[in-house]
Amino acid sequence: MSGVVAIAAIAVAALNALPLLMGAWRWYFAQPSGAFWWLLRAGQAAVAVFVFGVGVLAAAGRYSSEQLFYLYALLPVVVAFIAEQYRAVAAQSILDQRDLESAAAVGELPESDQRELVAAILRREMGVMTLSALVVVFLALRAASTAHGF
Repeated sequence: MSGVVAIAAIAVAALNALPLLMGAWRWYFAQPSGAFWWLLRAGQAAVAVFVFGVGVLAAAGRYSSEQLFYLYALLPVVVAFIAEQYRAVAAQSILDQRDLESAAAVGELPESDQRELVAAILRREMGVMTLSALVVVFLALRAASTAHGF
């Protein structure tokens, strides 16, 4: 059973490595990407399925002898939640950097400045979520390495 759990954790790491790599590439070259967000959400769904599976095993009385496994298995949910909170304030931080009172003030800017502002916001959001994918990959690999003992 521990082999199946370890393989599942590695699959979670792999599914989160895709948005990590794409996000890092697109962030570096300042190219927003819709595919990044699809890959990121797929990775987050994989985390949710993995955590659900670990919960089912625990409910069935199958526990890991390595208690750190549960920390590594459950922390990606916390990381994703915190990253979403940071992503939510990314727009406001960009507006604050440019001394804009609100999103309504963006509409008063010339169209080229509006596009530049939106690109900056998308880049900041993508950077935050790329870093969260990095942490999730690390945690999933650690979960795989501590999955013995089921």
